[in-house]
Amino acid sequence: MSVRQYQPTEDFALDMDARDPLAKFRDRFFIPRAKSGEECIYLCGHSLGLQPQSAKSYLEQELLDWAQLGVEGHFHAKNPWMPYHRLLTDQTAALVGAKPAEVVVMNSLTVNLHLMMTSFYRPTAQRHKVLVERGAFPSDQYAVKSQIQFHGFDPHASLIELTPREGEFCLRDENIESLIERQGESIALILLGGVNYATGQALDMAEITKAGHRKGCIVAFDLAHAAGNVPLHLHDWGPDFAVWCSYKYLNGGPGCVAGCFVHERHSQQMHLPRLAGWWGHEEKIRFQMGPDFHPMTGAEGWQLSNPPILAMAPLRASMAIFSEAGMECLRAKSVDLTGYMEFLLKEKKSHKFSVVTPAEEGRRGAQLSIRLPKQGHAICDELAGVGVIGDWREPDTYRVAAVPLYNSYHDVYRFVQRFSAALG
Repeated sequence: MSVRQYQPTEDFALDMDARDPLAKFRDRFFIPRAKSGEECIYLCGHSLGLQPQSAKSYLEQELLDWAQLGVEGHFHAKNPWMPYHRLLTDQTAALVGAKPAEVVVMNSLTVNLHLMMTSFYRPTAQRHKVLVERGAFPSDQYAVKSQIQFHGFDPHASLIELTPREGEFCLRDENIESLIERQGESIALILLGGVNYATGQALDMAEITKAGHRKGCIVAFDLAHAAGNVPLHLHDWGPDFAVWCSYKYLNGGPGCVAGCFVHERHSQQMHLPRLAGWWGHEEKIRFQMGPDFHPMTGAEGWQLSNPPILAMAPLRASMAIFSEAGMECLRAKSVDLTGYMEFLLKEKKSHKFSVVTPAEEGRRGAQLSIRLPKQGHAICDELAGVGVIGDWREPDTYRVAAVPLYNSYHDVYRFVQRFSAALG
């Protein structure tokens, strides 16, 4: 769906919803309600996606099989638990633009990040630095610094932070590539957020990967805010690995099991050091319980433990909806929703806020980060009191995301009206 010209009226929003081919999917999610009883304007899918109404039936099936079969459920459940994680493989591969053997659903994002760095961050005296963006999600910073220290290096010397130009909030492509060109021979790992959690900026992952590989760096991405939000082509782009969580745009539920990508060029590299667990052991001989570890080929070879069935079941419900809707259609609506929100905000012509997310549709996903230098937290709290759910990030940023699976154009319209009223 393409919009040539937005209009600032409520009728326009209602008309867009009436013509939206994806509008039916909103009814497949539970929308929280405000104290007034009306549906909240939920713009927080970048932090926690809403619950698919079908999640309960997926979960109840596994509880039923557990109750009726006990341990036999591993092989005789309706969806046998032993290969249960593979029920998500094809959908996950399609979502991130990978081959099925390159992805696995397992663990949590930071656990997967540590597992990947164990294999792919192999610092030497000459090449020990890690390149991240300033303002990377704190968990990534903690993980990277701890890995640097684990290998006996000093984060003050080994951590490089990409920083926007003075007075700017987002990174420029030319600055990223020039830094890699200048310092690449000392960089062991480039680890950047595909979409920055604070600004909502989407990086050019294909070009970053090329620039890093030209200098011999391992290149990786944290896709926590990219998976299910922007189109991804990981196999073709060629990063060495990527990790993501599944509770934001993927609607898997709080603390849901995460995902991991390892490019197929590493699939046969059994010599790579790794932290091993029995579920990554070659499946054909796994239950022989031998003392020596023989990793499976592909991303599955990095698994540690058997899959958490009750955590994966709700994710299956959401991924089925993603597959039905289609990422291409979702992206088209997302571009329109975000563009519409930006249009309405600009119509207010207020000096009290500014949008720091890039204006180019190819450089952002669903999220807009609104800078509120004065009394922003109080405004965020006031909006929550009238049923508008976004989130606040210190020191001055209010993040909102119109998610195409369940947000409407009318949600966007109502948000901007209430946001404007809260500004006074």
